[in-house]
Amino acid sequence: MNLKNIIALLIILSANQSINAKEFDLYSKENTAVHLDTSLFIKRYQELDKYYSTKKLGSFIENGKTYFRLFAPSAEQVRLCVFKNLDDKTGKEYFMAKDPNGVWEIETDDELTGSYYGYKIFQKGEDISNANKTICVDPYAKAVATFTTYMNPRRAIVTKEENYDWEGTDWIKQDPRDLIIYEMHVRDMTAHKSSGAKRPGSYNGLIEKGIKGGLGYIKSLGVNTVELMPAQDFGFAEIPFQDSIDGKFNTWNPYERNHWGYMTGAFFAPASYYSESRDKFKWNTWLGKDGKQIKDFKDMVKAFHKEEIAVIMDVVYNHLSEYEAGNLKQIDKEYYFRLDDKGNYLQTSWCGNDLKTERPMVRRLIVESILHWMKEYKIDGFRFDLATLIDWQTIDEIYSEAKKINPDVILIAEAWGGGGYSPDGFSKHNYAAWNDQIRNGIKGENPNDAPGWIFGQWYNNNSPKRIKSYVNGTLVRDSLGLFQKKEHSVNYLESHDGYTFGDFIRIASHETDPNKIIKNIDKHVKLTPCQTKLNKLGALFLFTAQGITMIHAGQEFARSKVVPHTIDVNDPEKGRIDHNSYNKDTETNYINYKHAEINKDLLNYYKGLIELRKKYEAFRRADYNNIFFYDNPKSKFALGYSINYEQQTFIVLFNADQKNEVEFTLHEGTYDVLVDKNSAGTKSLYEVSNKIKLEPASGVVLKLK
Repeated sequence: MNLKNIIALLIILSANQSINAKEFDLYSKENTAVHLDTSLFIKRYQELDKYYSTKKLGSFIENGKTYFRLFAPSAEQVRLCVFKNLDDKTGKEYFMAKDPNGVWEIETDDELTGSYYGYKIFQKGEDISNANKTICVDPYAKAVATFTTYMNPRRAIVTKEENYDWEGTDWIKQDPRDLIIYEMHVRDMTAHKSSGAKRPGSYNGLIEKGIKGGLGYIKSLGVNTVELMPAQDFGFAEIPFQDSIDGKFNTWNPYERNHWGYMTGAFFAPASYYSESRDKFKWNTWLGKDGKQIKDFKDMVKAFHKEEIAVIMDVVYNHLSEYEAGNLKQIDKEYYFRLDDKGNYLQTSWCGNDLKTERPMVRRLIVESILHWMKEYKIDGFRFDLATLIDWQTIDEIYSEAKKINPDVILIAEAWGGGGYSPDGFSKHNYAAWNDQIRNGIKGENPNDAPGWIFGQWYNNNSPKRIKSYVNGTLVRDSLGLFQKKEHSVNYLESHDGYTFGDFIRIASHETDPNKIIKNIDKHVKLTPCQTKLNKLGALFLFTAQGITMIHAGQEFARSKVVPHTIDVNDPEKGRIDHNSYNKDTETNYINYKHAEINKDLLNYYKGLIELRKKYEAFRRADYNNIFFYDNPKSKFALGYSINYEQQTFIVLFNADQKNEVEFTLHEGTYDVLVDKNSAGTKSLYEVSNKIKLEPASGVVLKLK
């Protein structure tokens, strides 16, 4: 063990985390365990599928008694440990009994509401006299307290179902074609001082009234759905920089943080990380010890629902938090994870371990987690991270069971991962999916050498035919289309991954050098005329295409993610634009509302496009056969189409040519111009007839009078 590991161990011991040096070494070696008899291991590994139980799992209170149940079929012995206080050095231990289906259970004669608990789990060959055995968190825990170190020791909290007052609010019923999704991070929306939040970075801060940021700002945009980046309890700390565990050296993350949250640690529990204000967070202390994160999360959802805004959760069921001690790895590694024939974790997700979702009880855990968030927190839908790593039977069961609770539930897949790329497969299973085709085709794959259509270039196999396909929802009926229905296509140009759309344009336009140190971020953020035109052109295409529309937080003002050049971290990218800010709990990620003011022209343009899309169903529900395309002979990057919908006719025209002005001949009649190069909305800017000219990198929306 090196010095940093010893320090981390001492920190855990000082918090009474029941882990000693021997256990620490065992933990750090277990990822590379080798089974001497491969054939016996494979046989045992396969036979674990036979275990299944329908018993209620987790901890729960009934008739004055507290019940504890844990599924761990491979374990030789399990002890329940109950703590009255988090800082107790020892807890009361109970030996649990195992039934024939692999469930360990015990009941107590009293209600233990508010007590902390965990499990000591001994596998075959382990020393059952080891009093310092690692304590595992209950995978069905409804609330957890987390100690803020990279090992993320957790204690489950016994909770009792309360009659929360939803004040008459419920799921938001929406046709999927009507969704305008705002992907956002709970902390980022109010962590910056410009938000004005009294509790910055928290659930409560997000819904504070009378501040510049948070819910009030989101409502002002006009979006009808928010997609929360992961808010199930997660591992937010990574290995100390230049240190290692399980043979993995942290040479990539000097911040030692996982800011985005894609390292889930408890599938049923809201992240206590967001119940604390950013300015009150401390290392080496407990978060969530009073369980108030349950109420805080419900208060947040209720506040959004009062504004008729649906709430989708980004959920991670393809892998588990990578480094922490005391989770499913110690509960039953061989049941819960995909392993090779030597017992090593498979990591097709590139995240350290892949969950074996095809196991019957892993499938049950995932499905029941989804249903819990729907019933207990009124969640309207889910976006599944790296969804191709989830087996199809589980995907189908999620769909069928969720629909029983809310027929309008929103189910979206990130249709790639180590398991391949399959938006068409998810569409066949009635899921929507992020449409990478429209993202790469319109914006480009990367800003350095693969810009897309808005730059007057064709990315990869893009073409005028493909652009027309995107307008119609990227349907399989078109060449190289992906979706059975247009409402399965989640159209987007920016997400949490990669460069922001604004930064992509800054770099691809060659007006910003990505290698240059940026010291005046406010000056850097201000869009040039060229950058403004390209941002508007991309947004116009996005909001007029058939399918679901999604934007990422800050896209509406060309948010830029710049690593502060003054930050006291050994980051070689200080002062530069960041394209993978998962680890930076800094102003790199926080929404700076001053920048929204700086680029208010673009912000208002987005608001106008949202208003346009919401008012006119033609851009959401037009029939495939009522959309008619026409090209412009002067440029292959110019495109026009008309939409006929319920006695209304619209014409949408684009000129993605960077150099040439183009002219379009209009059908007979007079048209109101609702969108042009400057403004967007539902009111007529002026009238045109016969012909209209478009400058390079511009577009218009016309409505027949």
